[in-house]
Amino acid sequence: MIKVKIFADGANKADMLRLYADPRIRGFTTNPTLMRHAGITDYAAFAEDILASIRDRPISFEVFSDEFAEMERQALKIASWGANVFVKIPVSNTRAEPSYDLIRRLAERGVQLNVTAIMTLAQVRDVSAALGNHAPSNVSIFAGRIADTGVDPVPMLIEAAELCRRNPNQELIWASPRELLNIVQASEIGCHIITVTPDILKKLPLIGKDLGEYSLDTVKMFHGDATAAGFRL
Repeated sequence: MIKVKIFADGANKADMLRLYADPRIRGFTTNPTLMRHAGITDYAAFAEDILASIRDRPISFEVFSDEFAEMERQALKIASWGANVFVKIPVSNTRAEPSYDLIRRLAERGVQLNVTAIMTLAQVRDVSAALGNHAPSNVSIFAGRIADTGVDPVPMLIEAAELCRRNPNQELIWASPRELLNIVQASEIGCHIITVTPDILKKLPLIGKDLGEYSLDTVKMFHGDATAAGFRL
């Protein structure tokens, strides 16, 4: 049984609204890179448009300044867009200066935060301490990117889950999954949330599929494609 909450990760309006109709999707996350790839040029207008339809599930929008004072201003503006909005704050700026003081200030003001781009356990500890147990918040570990370096992210996520449990308002996110198996792994180790892109979400019906049946489906696919292509030897 999958216990982890599945959040759809993306910035394509059609995909987001289609997934909003799916009760398995419990929330949404975006980021500036996804928005750029989706061709979005007006950040606030896009957010306003999406929030007109998605009002009752968490949705994260990220600040994009590299200066903490401006990040704070943007965070407060984004937070004002709706009660279901979480503000994504990067764990540091581009100069590797940690965001912990900003995170602490915003958390103490009651801003719902999603601290993003975390990849070390030391960052988890400092972020969790800065968030405390104020407003609901997310600690987002980029497990897929960690795995891309050849490191198994699971041991870190297990420890991170223990750290987050000390503050009931904190939820751990398995971010940047690479395959459907990651949803099962996230559920088994006690992650609260996993953010999943639409291409992986399409595979959800495969969870629990009989492997003998799946093997036969694969054989039929190969045979059907060879026949359709008209291959001859």
